[in-house]
Amino acid sequence: MTRRRPPTTIARTARLLTDRYWATLPGRLRLARAACALLATGLLVLLAVAATGAASTWDETARRDAPRTLAATQLNLALNDMDAQTANILLSSGDAGTGKGRLGESYAKAGGFYRDAQETISRSLRTLAAASEGDPATEATVVTLTDDFAHYQELIGRALENDGRPGGKDAAREDYRAATDLLAGRLLPEARKLVDANNTVYGRQYAAARGDLDLQRSAEAVLGVLLIAGLVLFQIHLARRFHRVFNPGLIAATLCAVVAVVCAAQLLTTTYDRMKVARRDSFDSVIALSRSKAIGYDANADESRYLLDPDRRTTYERSFLDKSHQLYGIAGAGLDTYDGKLDESWSAYRKDHDEKRFTGEYRRELDNITFAGEREAAEETVEAYAVYQRDDRTFRRLVAEGKTQEATVFCIGWASDTSNAHFGEWMKALDRVTAINQRHFDLAVRDGRGALTTQAPMAGAALLLTAGLTVLGLRRRLAEFR
Repeated sequence: MTRRRPPTTIARTARLLTDRYWATLPGRLRLARAACALLATGLLVLLAVAATGAASTWDETARRDAPRTLAATQLNLALNDMDAQTANILLSSGDAGTGKGRLGESYAKAGGFYRDAQETISRSLRTLAAASEGDPATEATVVTLTDDFAHYQELIGRALENDGRPGGKDAAREDYRAATDLLAGRLLPEARKLVDANNTVYGRQYAAARGDLDLQRSAEAVLGVLLIAGLVLFQIHLARRFHRVFNPGLIAATLCAVVAVVCAAQLLTTTYDRMKVARRDSFDSVIALSRSKAIGYDANADESRYLLDPDRRTTYERSFLDKSHQLYGIAGAGLDTYDGKLDESWSAYRKDHDEKRFTGEYRRELDNITFAGEREAAEETVEAYAVYQRDDRTFRRLVAEGKTQEATVFCIGWASDTSNAHFGEWMKALDRVTAINQRHFDLAVRDGRGALTTQAPMAGAALLLTAGLTVLGLRRRLAEFR
């Protein structure tokens, strides 16, 4: 005969718990109360984690990722501007000592813009140096760039000094050539590397944050549905068991749970959407437009270099065309056919925005139109760019005809009908598109932070009330069993 083995400790414990929490009505009520409180607590913890992560993401976006990426783009632009203004100073300075042949307005404005660019570069380098702490690769790039910029300034200073001496024009041209080679060979690639590196860091953090939000939204939906369903079933069970229609405490707890779930869902959805607006819809365009502005300044500088250094005219003409294709790429177009193909492809685009006859930075912006007024401003930018391109052909025709002085005035003068004036109109149009996207970036950050300060506290308070009201709603029912 087989002897029956005594129950194990685990089995005895399980039976005791079952008898205490399931076998009796008070036990089942306590168990249901604990389950609802646990769901509310889980939702509260999830909310706290999500809010903390979102706050951290917004802080990193607004205080670190976006500013340092923009600082890198401003550095890239200012380097091109400083070099262009140096060429303009050398072109407009005339004969040393006598001032003969000096273009007074162009010389004065070029000097002012030169100093502004120099200050922007110094400020951007300081910003990037501070932001790169803890990132060895970026820190090393900033150090290298700072050293190279010091050498570049030395060469430019020597060029300007030689230009101020009688007969020093050729020496100034040689020093400027060395400085431009340093700019093209080291400074600009390093600056673009910083733009790409900082933009990539921001992109990784954006992708990680959005991935976390995807999980948090799913978890919030599951926990929220379970909590509300649990409270409703709890209310139905009490109504049937105690023959009462309503339990005021549980009704209030259910309403609080609904408020909490709705507020939490709004918080997560708003954060998710605002992050997309801040990154993909606006900041991607800001970067593309800032990059195109730097390319535009560099192309404009190629015209001044073309005039200043006749021995390298073929190089600078090819460089101008390459930059034109970076902005508005047209397959197979040279300088002699670029204008016609630009007009043709642009007319096709105006009729059908899906027309893909051109590429480049402007194509990237036009494919990312999101905000009111953005398309009109972007199209005005391309049209202003087309005017500047036609001016370039006029400028080169004057040079080919031997009218170098007339070409110089047309290139760097400030009359309303000059290439320089039209370049300014092009840059203003570009700034208007950038400003639209920058404004929406700022609004997205503000709205994202605003949701944290309103919806997160409301959802948290509602969850605490849910747990408290659930406990209070059962006190009188459980008291009946004492």
